[in-house]
Amino acid sequence: MTITQKAMATQKSATTQKPRGKSLPVHLVLGFVGAVMAVPLLYAVVSGFKSTDELSRNPIGLPDSWVTSNYTGILGSGAFWQLLGSSTVIAVGTTVIVVAVSALAAFSFARFAFRGREVLFTVFTMGLMFPFAVAALPLFLLLRSMGLLDNPLGVILPQAAFGLPMTIIILRGFFRQIPGELEEAATLDGCSPFGFFWRVLLPMARPALGTVSVLAVVTSWNNFFLPLLVFTDSTWWTIPIGVQQFQGQYTTETAKVFAYLVLAMVPALAFYSVAERQLVGGLTAGATKG
Repeated sequence: MTITQKAMATQKSATTQKPRGKSLPVHLVLGFVGAVMAVPLLYAVVSGFKSTDELSRNPIGLPDSWVTSNYTGILGSGAFWQLLGSSTVIAVGTTVIVVAVSALAAFSFARFAFRGREVLFTVFTMGLMFPFAVAALPLFLLLRSMGLLDNPLGVILPQAAFGLPMTIIILRGFFRQIPGELEEAATLDGCSPFGFFWRVLLPMARPALGTVSVLAVVTSWNNFFLPLLVFTDSTWWTIPIGVQQFQGQYTTETAKVFAYLVLAMVPALAFYSVAERQLVGGLTAGATKG
């Protein structure tokens, strides 16, 4: 190898190693954050396979004998699956309503010019500053007067209403990035405004629709206070309420509580693992359109 070739090889190795050196702190930070998030989850999974006595004697190590009955006993009970079904029905109903209404509202705010448009949009965005706890008592009285207590609609409708501001903001920003030439071409082809919305805009906005759908499902699934306020009968209790009730019933059996917490987290983690690419892709698409 000549001197020139050696110099070129040295320069090439230096250029390839330099980005690695710069990215090393980023990888270290990501690894630390991942460990902080994964270690408690793994601890809960392993603790669920122990007995309560062994968990008190050996809280960190692996179990001497794997007690699978903690998990199988919960999976074999109909109460857990009833909670799972209630959470699923409420989350799906909330998502369908909030995405459908927000898509129509965002389309109007993004593609039509009318008097008071920005003022009305500002009123919607002010909903982000309105905490749910302030509306708890008036909402309870309203739902009671409408006969929606112990009714899944008593949770679905308020959740959809509180989800409208953020969803409208995300979809409006995405709809405004769609070129106006497409709408003009659709109009020349005899397409009505709603036809353009249904046939052209919604298919193009699929990443954004997927993003807001994931956010609506996760928000509904994790909601604890509203179902607790609405449901007095256990028929429509959701997973968060079930976790609280199980923890209160088996306070002394910590291992079973760990097992219940893990099983309650599995549906949400499974859904997020499937929808993660859609969520990230929708946010990236909305950020890079221009």
